[in-house]
Amino acid sequence: MQIMSNYFRSRAGMVYMMTNNEVMNQIITFFRDMNGMLTFAGSYPTYGRGTGTKEVSGATANDGVDPLSSQGSLTLSRDGRFLLAVNTGSNSISSFILNDSGVPVLADEKPSGGTQPNSVDVFGNILYVSNVGNAANNFSSNISGFHIDDNGRLTPIPFSIHSLSTFNAQPGQVLFTPDGSKILVTELTSNHLSIFHVNNKNGTVTGPIVTDSYGQGPLGARFLSSGILLVTESITNALSSYSLSNNGILHVISGSVPNGYLTACWIVTTKDEQFAYTTNTASGTISTYRIDANGALSVAGHITSTPPGTAPGLPIDVGVSKDGRHFYTLNGNQGTVSVFNIQADGSLVRLQVAAWTNLPYFGSQGLAVL
Repeated sequence: MQIMSNYFRSRAGMVYMMTNNEVMNQIITFFRDMNGMLTFAGSYPTYGRGTGTKEVSGATANDGVDPLSSQGSLTLSRDGRFLLAVNTGSNSISSFILNDSGVPVLADEKPSGGTQPNSVDVFGNILYVSNVGNAANNFSSNISGFHIDDNGRLTPIPFSIHSLSTFNAQPGQVLFTPDGSKILVTELTSNHLSIFHVNNKNGTVTGPIVTDSYGQGPLGARFLSSGILLVTESITNALSSYSLSNNGILHVISGSVPNGYLTACWIVTTKDEQFAYTTNTASGTISTYRIDANGALSVAGHITSTPPGTAPGLPIDVGVSKDGRHFYTLNGNQGTVSVFNIQADGSLVRLQVAAWTNLPYFGSQGLAVL
């Protein structure tokens, strides 16, 4: 295991992914140098279990490439102090404190408040996790809340467990709005976007207020700082944008803008929010979308996740470095991370495909960039 010095940590950063291993889930860490390149740094157990290649739902392909069908299974707090991970196989979540070298130190592991947790987000000291549920065992899809203290310890919030719009909605992502006043849950199988209002005094929520997704299979989501919402559509193979009113109603800006490739699932934006990237998993590509000042979308370009002529990588989870210079995506059929430089026009230049193991690894999920 390699521990990086404070000198390097202050000048560069880290990238984290999750093995989702069914025996012991682990966090895999990469050191990120000044040029964005990655070097494997170590692995750290969550003390929970993943699902391996097993899918959380029969509604998605059982190919081991994207077993959790979610964005946000591995999430950094907004201040970069905590790393949160779901343990879908053992129905729990783990919290880590990141030390000065970027190494994750386990702080807590708690039951998720449901079954098959697949996405987590945190705002201030409030954390919410989405649970897929298990229809066969009569467990519904839901969200559940926790308080996280300064030491990373998790305390369930009383009366915070809420069902989604339908019994088997299958959440794709749980995500706070930029001001923390609301929570969005994308619902993959119900084709709904559910909004919950957050009571910032005690962390409970009310709702959901349900809006039909413009396209089918909503999965990944991203709020711009303005409050505009971007949502990927894995079945429509497109990206939509919405405005969000104070009462929780979503209004379409650009509806289902297709990119010409299959299964647009994950999304991240550039630091200046002028461009968005979606990973089109089944096609092995990344699409660049231009975002205008009003939130309207247009397709600007595409690139394969791995170099032509090499084993195709199927990109899933995504992240952008804090300095805005580099884009990262996890290849779900390899367990590798593709590294790109972000150009001024939003286009991507491939730099590296980084690996932590010499063999292809199926079942990995989650990516976080520090």
